[in-house]
Amino acid sequence: MNLPSNLPDRRPPVDRRRRDSIYMTLLLFLIGIIVTSGLLTAAAYAILLVVGLLVNPYARIVTVPVLMVFFITTLAAGMGRGKLKPINDLVEAMRHVSQGDFSVRVDAEDVDGDMGRLVRSYNDMASELGGLELFRKDFINNFSHEFKTPIVSIRGFAKQLEREDLTDQQRREYLDIIVSESDRLANMSGNVLLLSKLENQTIVTDKTRFRLDEQLRKCILLMEKQWASKGLELDLDLDEAEFYGNEEMLQHVWVNLLGNAIKFSPEGGTLGVSLKAGEGQVSVCVKDTGPGMDEATRRRVFEKFYQGDTAHAAEGNGLGLSLVKRIVDLCAGTVEVDSAPGEGAAFTVRLPME
Repeated sequence: MNLPSNLPDRRPPVDRRRRDSIYMTLLLFLIGIIVTSGLLTAAAYAILLVVGLLVNPYARIVTVPVLMVFFITTLAAGMGRGKLKPINDLVEAMRHVSQGDFSVRVDAEDVDGDMGRLVRSYNDMASELGGLELFRKDFINNFSHEFKTPIVSIRGFAKQLEREDLTDQQRREYLDIIVSESDRLANMSGNVLLLSKLENQTIVTDKTRFRLDEQLRKCILLMEKQWASKGLELDLDLDEAEFYGNEEMLQHVWVNLLGNAIKFSPEGGTLGVSLKAGEGQVSVCVKDTGPGMDEATRRRVFEKFYQGDTAHAAEGNGLGLSLVKRIVDLCAGTVEVDSAPGEGAAFTVRLPME
């Protein structure tokens, strides 16, 4: 089959300067070995003549190539050992990586040029793989804990309901706990499915034009029961902003951020929500007056199932902020957290205007 001659060349571009640099290095290496071996051969031949070990003409003919081969082999082995050490170290390190050990690093301080870049790239790759492995282990541990806890609770209180000496008040209390834990499981399952769907999605569809400030007001009213029960004071500063995007997806962002702010705010605290429409982007900030976060928590707050409260005393499963981060990423925006212990937390979402 004949292909059109005007098809684009999809082969990766060749860095000719780097390739020529490698060739020149190898050529100089070989020339250095040959010249040095020739000088050493001449010196050794002269010494053998002086001491009278090359009386036989046949021995003189054979001695030159033998000495030349000997010196070339010796020099190549000695010089190559130093030149090839980074490659040998790299091969050994990769063997450890293939066995699941991502802690091995190759020393790149004395390695220059292309080999140095290769070694540093390997070290970066090993660091990233080590981080992913740690995240995977944390994810499995947290996932198991979050699902096991409500199931054990439901099972325990269901067995208590089998007792005949329970009062009506105790039965209602146990049933309320079972319903609450069931809702927790259902909410967690829904969030896992939604997050899985969003992680496999690359394009935002079903976009419409809507008032972003009105959407924020509706979300605040939707959660009135929660913030009113804690006596929170609202501090709203919402610019009028018309936005083009997926309204349902963005509602998940605001509901999760508002829910977190309400959950961690103390009784009688303040819930702050601001919307600023700037040139080419909108900025939404949700702020609480809760206990705040330390630096370690801030770095991991968007990870799946991560909770700064290791005792899991606060209600939640550590999926809300992961959903927020994924949705904002799909919308080509950014989300940041500004917090310090004892100073509350402020989550700022910036979205580009289309």
